[in-house]
Order: sequence, then C-alpha cells, then structure tokens
Amino acid sequence: MSIKQISVFLVNKPGTLKNMTSVLAANRIDMRAISLTETKEYGIARIIVDDVIHAVEILKDADFVTSINSVIAVEIPDEPGGLDTILADFAAADVNIQYMYSFVLNQADGKAGMIFRVDDTSGAEAKLSAKGLSFLTQDEIKAVTL
Repeated sequence: MSIKQISVFLVNKPGTLKNMTSVLAANRIDMRAISLTETKEYGIARIIVDDVIHAVEILKDADFVTSINSVIAVEIPDEPGGLDTILADFAAADVNIQYMYSFVLNQADGKAGMIFRVDDTSGAEAKLSAKGLSFLTQDEIKAVTL
C-alpha cells in the first residue's frame, strides 16, 4: 500500500524551485503534495505526483537529480486532535516517523492526508493496519480532485 515519493535535489538559490515546477507544469504533471527542506547549499523537494515515472524522466532530462522512495499516505480526520489520534497509533505500534507532511483531500469528506516516511514501510503498514488506519494507494492519490 505504500506510495512513491520523488525527492528532487535543488541548489539553494533563487529560481531553482520555480525551474522544477515549470518543468512539471510544462509536462502536465500534477503535484498532489510537496515538502521542501533546506540546508545552506541545497534543498530537497519531496513531491507526490500523479505520474511518478513520467515526472522522474522529465526531471532527469532537465538535469535535476532525483530519487524515488516508498512512503505511506494515511487518511486522517480533518478535525482538532485528528493527527494526535493517528500519532498515538504510530507510538503504540512502535513505528518511528522520520518525517511527515500533509496534503489536501476532498474537504467535503472531512478528511485530510498525511505522508509518512518511516524506517520500515511494509512493517509499519502491517502494524498500523492492525490498528485500523486507512492507507491511500497511488491510484487513489492520482484520482484526488478538489
């Protein structure tokens, strides 16, 4: 049930992120979620897109350095304490979170989405499924419309 995340390494200077998004836009790649971290010299854009393979190909063709990682996407209640409840399940299942970021689902359903990078994706999925967590698939992420 894991989904694929693309990490794009960016030189930390004005316009680099815009260059990446321009490549994606010109090739009709739809970003579903994005997280940006930085150091003094470079940044890492972590993105969830509708077409992973095509996105990686066009980014590489445009001289961006990319990698693909497995992450889990969890549907959470979009209400006060929704994230806290999910994090309690992670803690109870002894699943370590390396990082996380959110994305928008259909707001009419009262749900939000969270991307989690964990130490052991398949092990975490098994433990968290037993807790009743709802995971999103790559196809479900692709189909999200707002």
